[in-house]
Amino acid sequence: MAHEKILVVDDEEDIRELVRYNLERNGYEVSCVSSGEEALDVIRSYRPELVVLDLMLPGIDGFEVCRTIKSDPKTEHLPIIMLTAKGEESDVVTGLELGAEDYIVKPFSPQVLLARVRAVLRRIAREPVEEGSVIQIADLVVHPGKREVLVKGKPVDLTSTEFRILHYLARRPGWVFTRQQIIDAARGDDYPVTDRSVDVHIVSLRKKMGALGEYVETVRGVGYRFREI
Repeated sequence: MAHEKILVVDDEEDIRELVRYNLERNGYEVSCVSSGEEALDVIRSYRPELVVLDLMLPGIDGFEVCRTIKSDPKTEHLPIIMLTAKGEESDVVTGLELGAEDYIVKPFSPQVLLARVRAVLRRIAREPVEEGSVIQIADLVVHPGKREVLVKGKPVDLTSTEFRILHYLARRPGWVFTRQQIIDAARGDDYPVTDRSVDVHIVSLRKKMGALGEYVETVRGVGYRFREI
């Protein structure tokens, strides 16, 4: 049974109680607040393992709460799941670029909520893959030191930019990255990566990876992720 502490931040009482009920009945310890100011105060004393954060809050909004959490060395590790209105893709992109781990679009089902919470906590519990460590996922091996990629034991010839993109995504399976985050990670002296060229590189990368190319998934309106296996 889960015992992780979760802070829920939403100014709508119905949403807070819906989230609280479904998390508590699945074994989580839950604290709820209705504003960004309260959230920042409570985080210091409650020390949650996860924050479920509505973006559209009165006063200090969810973006500023996220920015504050992620800019403080004492709380930057704290995972955040954003609650966002349907169709507000720009909000999702902004939140992810501020450091949030995932998002849920309103209205949402309890099953989706629980699945996202469990997935984020599971990912956070894992040891992070070190920058130079070899990554092995199913039949894919990424060797940073050798700049080598193997698919089913056979080498795949990638450009430097394609390699950097694959390595960046594969280090954190299941995490969603915006195009801008991928640009920042993949930019090199050999090629000026742009927003549009990311899509071109992804298409080429998938093609070269063959059947494993489907593991590089498109998150519509946001960016890309490497499928969690």
